[in-house]
Amino acid sequence: MEMERKIRVLVSKIGLDGHDRGAKVIAYGLRDAGFEVIFLGIRHTPDQIVTTAIQEDVDVVGLSILSGAHMHLTRRVIEMLKEQGGEEIILLVGGVIPEEDRSKLKEIGVLEVFTSGSDINQVAQVINEHVTTKK
Repeated sequence: MEMERKIRVLVSKIGLDGHDRGAKVIAYGLRDAGFEVIFLGIRHTPDQIVTTAIQEDVDVVGLSILSGAHMHLTRRVIEMLKEQGGEEIILLVGGVIPEEDRSKLKEIGVLEVFTSGSDINQVAQVINEHVTTKK
């Protein structure tokens, strides 16, 4: 009998922001919800995040951004995922994201934007609804 592997989620802080509490809460919550979570921690570049996502064969990348550079950094991650064959990887963004930028992020390829106080069950539900697990 072949078992489906757990959905694999990479969670990382991107850019120079060193505040990781929210990202850790999401990472631990997703782990507790049954996902396999790879937590990269703080201060990672788009290149580091995309390289790890491809190497670890993740289904989802969750970026935590508080610095205000969310449009630039997210756009770069999306470009790099496409360049490296990771366009099927789902991208989620969380953090302090102005309301007017949430739709812009979705337009460039982010599936969902979560802000402070988002329910971990809602995050898990979005992932479960959009990931077809690989065997």
